[in-house]
Amino acid sequence: MAEASLKLGTDWATKESSLLGYNDENGNYKPIPFDFSRASIGTRVNRDGLIETVQDNIPRIDFSNDGSLLLEPQRTNLVTYSEKLSQWTQTGVSITDNEIISPDGTTNASLITEDSTLGFRYFFLNLTVTTNSHSLSFFAKDNGQYLQVFFGTSDTTGNVYINFDLENGTYDNNGVTNPSIEDFGNGWWKISLQVTPIVTNDFGVLFSPVPSLTSSRLPSYQGDGASGFYIWGIQLEAGSYSTSLIPTSGSAVTRVADACVNAGNASTFNDSEGVLYAEISALANDGTYRQLGITGSGNNQVNLSFDNVANTIGGVVLSSGTYYVLSHIVSDTTVASKVALKYKLNDIKFFINGFEVDSKNSANMPIGLNELNFAIGTTNSNPFYGNCKELRVYNTALTDTELEELTTI
Repeated sequence: MAEASLKLGTDWATKESSLLGYNDENGNYKPIPFDFSRASIGTRVNRDGLIETVQDNIPRIDFSNDGSLLLEPQRTNLVTYSEKLSQWTQTGVSITDNEIISPDGTTNASLITEDSTLGFRYFFLNLTVTTNSHSLSFFAKDNGQYLQVFFGTSDTTGNVYINFDLENGTYDNNGVTNPSIEDFGNGWWKISLQVTPIVTNDFGVLFSPVPSLTSSRLPSYQGDGASGFYIWGIQLEAGSYSTSLIPTSGSAVTRVADACVNAGNASTFNDSEGVLYAEISALANDGTYRQLGITGSGNNQVNLSFDNVANTIGGVVLSSGTYYVLSHIVSDTTVASKVALKYKLNDIKFFINGFEVDSKNSANMPIGLNELNFAIGTTNSNPFYGNCKELRVYNTALTDTELEELTTI
C-alpha cells in the first residue's frame, strides 16, 4: 500500500494552538500542523482513566475513546457547584464534601447520607434555563442506597423521575429521555439523561436516596442514618446530549467550541486521485452535519461526514460546484467506524468497516485541493464534533483490496 501524504493519530503531538499531523515517506519526517483553538479550559480522560483539565487552546486526546482527538461544541454547565455539593439546598440528608477519591483522582467527591427520621430526603438546585432540550450528567457510586433523580414542577410533566442501582448499573425509568449508566471504573458510574423544561426559571433538579429500585417519586421512608451514595461532577447543559465535564465552583462556566483547521498546502494533496480515510465516532446521533475534509479553490472539496439523517455516514466529492454524494446507514454512529472515500476520474468508491457501501462511476475531480479541516471550506462551516482516532490522506487511488484492508475493524 502506498504511503499516506498526511497522517494524524496513533502518535499524538499537541501544544498550544497546534495539533501535529505528519508525513513520514521514505524515512523522512515532515510535520504538517493543524491550527487549533478553544478559548477556554476543557476536560478529557487521560491514559490513567482519570478526568483532567486541559488548558486553553490545547487539543484534547481523550482515552475514553482509545486515544482519540475530542472535538466538542460550545456548552455551558448551568450547575453552579458541580463538586461542592454542600452548597445545594438539602432536606433529610447530610452532605459531606471531599469524602472520597473522585473520577479525577483527587479526594473531592461528596457523600450523601440519609438521616434517621421518617420523612422525605433530597438535595436540589433551582436553575434558570431555556425551554429547549437539556442534558444532565454526573458520576455516582454506591454506599448502600439507590439514587433517584427527579425533575420538579418546571419539568415537562412534573412527575418525571428515574431510579438508579449503583451496585449493578441498572435503572428503573419513569419518563426520562435517553438515560444511560456506564461503568467508569473504581465503583463509579457515569450517568446521563435528557429533559426539556417548559419554563425559564425555577427548574428543579433533585437527587434523593431511595430504599428500592422501584421506589415512587420522592418517597417518605424511615432512614437509617448511614446509607446513601457518593456523587461528583454534576452538569446540566442546553443540548440534546451530554458533553465532557465543565467544572464549576460558584457560577455557571462555559467551555468554548474546539476548532481544528488549516493543515497542509497544495503540495500535500493530489487533485486527480486519492483517498481520504478516517476512524471516527459521533458524540451523538443528533441530526446535524458534522464534516471534515480537504478544501480546494472555489467550489471544490473531498469530505467525510456524519449526516443529518439518523446514523448516516456520508462522503462528498465536489468538483467546480458539482456534487457527487455517497452515504451509508450504520447501526450506531457513536461507535467508531473506519471510513474511506476514494476519488478518481469516473471512479469514486466509499468503504466503511471493510465493505464497499456506495460508488459513482461517472464523476469529475476537484481542483486546487490545498487545506484539510475538521470542518468544510474556508468558512469552516459544519464543524466536525466527535472523536477522531486516526486520519490519513493518500495521493493515489488505492485498490479495492487495499481499501477493504484499510477499513476492516
